[in-house]
Amino acid sequence: MSFASLGLSEALVRAIEAAGYTEPTPVQQRAIPAVLQGRDLMVAAQTGTGKTGGFALPILERLFPNGHPDKSQRHGPRQPRVLVLTPTRELAAQVHESFKVYARDLKFVSACIFGGVGMNPQVQAMSRGVDVLVACPGRLLDLAGQGSVDLSHVEILVLDEADRMLDMGFVHDVKKVLARLPAKRQNLLFSATFSKDITDLAGKLLHNPERIEVTPPNTTVERIEQRVFRLPANHKRSLLAHLITAGAWEQVLVFTRTKHGANRLAEYLDKHGLAAVAIHGNKSQNARTKALADFKAGEVRILVATDIAARGLDIDQLPHVVNFELPNVDEDYVHRIGRTGRAGRSGEAISLVAPDEEKLLKSIERMTKQKIADGDLMGFDSSAVEAEKPEVRERPDVRNPRNPRGPRGDGPNGSGGGGGRKDKGKDKGGKEKPAAGRGERPAREHKPREGTPAREQQRPAPRAAADRAPDEFLDDDIDNFGNRVDYVPQAKPAQGRGRRPGAPAQGAGAPRTGQPQGRQNGPRNSSGATTGTPPAKRSGPRNGAPRDGQARREESRNRRPARDDQPRSEPAVQNPRGPAPKIIHKESKSDRFPTPEQLDQLPGRPRGEKPALLTRNR
Repeated sequence: MSFASLGLSEALVRAIEAAGYTEPTPVQQRAIPAVLQGRDLMVAAQTGTGKTGGFALPILERLFPNGHPDKSQRHGPRQPRVLVLTPTRELAAQVHESFKVYARDLKFVSACIFGGVGMNPQVQAMSRGVDVLVACPGRLLDLAGQGSVDLSHVEILVLDEADRMLDMGFVHDVKKVLARLPAKRQNLLFSATFSKDITDLAGKLLHNPERIEVTPPNTTVERIEQRVFRLPANHKRSLLAHLITAGAWEQVLVFTRTKHGANRLAEYLDKHGLAAVAIHGNKSQNARTKALADFKAGEVRILVATDIAARGLDIDQLPHVVNFELPNVDEDYVHRIGRTGRAGRSGEAISLVAPDEEKLLKSIERMTKQKIADGDLMGFDSSAVEAEKPEVRERPDVRNPRNPRGPRGDGPNGSGGGGGRKDKGKDKGGKEKPAAGRGERPAREHKPREGTPAREQQRPAPRAAADRAPDEFLDDDIDNFGNRVDYVPQAKPAQGRGRRPGAPAQGAGAPRTGQPQGRQNGPRNSSGATTGTPPAKRSGPRNGAPRDGQARREESRNRRPARDDQPRSEPAVQNPRGPAPKIIHKESKSDRFPTPEQLDQLPGRPRGEKPALLTRNR
């Protein structure tokens, strides 16, 4: 069967023969006539079976009957006649290139839209009007929301790799695109398999579709030689470098499971003299395009990719594909190794399997109904290989950088548990706790700044002199009352009964406010502490000098920056270690204002004259 017998024009047949194809594939033999008849399609086709030509060729024939443009169906700017949705940028570029190859002898205008690049060239391309628009859903919705793309006149919709589109979470974007399309249109759905999700989507999207399934899941892998190497995970990189070097492989596509793993593997191979580059979703579109172009041109020997590129790479005569890590989804294995053995050619697929990947390997063998044989190590000696060292990351320093004397505990015996005392842990022995006590770092992180107010209390704030002139001001670090500008009073854990917040400790002869004197020697509060504060231990007699002990405890427990409650007659006390305050003498501003006598001498304004601000310039 020839392409001409399928109803294609002579211009398309010439372009197909120039591309190196002589006869249609099975999927093309069934899909091309159905598209020409205007029917909806639901096609299950594996990669490398010619499915792109299965919808591109009949679409071009409908746009250009017998090789001539259909002028009666021409649309205006920003209004494509055909919309092709793809899940990845690489697949969009590949499909767009296939359209241009087949339409080389036609006056065909197309555009390709995807993210990662500037919008302006895409907007300009749409403004000139296009026949076919190949796009990824995300960028298409952005341009449609801006009014740069009008989807109300689309005649044919193609969902390429629909199963991959659903796996990548594009189902909501696809539904938004469908809402912008006209109700009357032709729908073509291409997928690797007919899963339940695809069947549900087809039921809502297609109208009486023709179902085509020419490639069961194990058809593609039959012509590919598959081998497996079982080894520890930390020996995979060394074995891969050994196989590439010993086998003299010139072009290798390696698949990893994660983006970080792809970067690390590419760096490892490049350091060992094997030119390699990584391609994944975190790379910019320019970097991905350049890496793929260098790999096709032979400038890069190894291309390390994630599954995002598994269905978007079309490399002619790719001999080797390596699964550095097995995929979690069985169907992704078929799409990975489908990069080789394309268009009926043979290829080689190698899988490096760690012990924890044995279940994935057995699942793949059940799906493909093949037992994958073990490969030849080609003299690889695992005992002489330096194992991959785990990545060492520096442990963050959670200690307070403002405290040079080391960590403090927050437990009952540390500085964090007793009314804010800074040196409570050193009262009993004069030394810090042993190393075992400091090892509990999580408990220490609850109050990292608890010691800061106590340290600042040791440096008394300067006070202004009482005879300071009114036009003299201190610098920005000290306010006019002698307090530091960043001073914030710390609230005590519990205030005494009848005490107002911030009141100084009462002296030995001052009576308590709001509390009977008789409760001082009571059984529950014999230590003289205020209500709400646990009594401290006493070594002296029970009734001996309670007022002096109380004053000491109050001073220790309420340790915080000193309040400026002293009379203004005291001279300012400056911190010898701190910066000296700068005195600024400001000039008087009283001479800037006119006196009442000067105001009376001003000439009067006529009653009918308007102010100058309300007078329009003429």
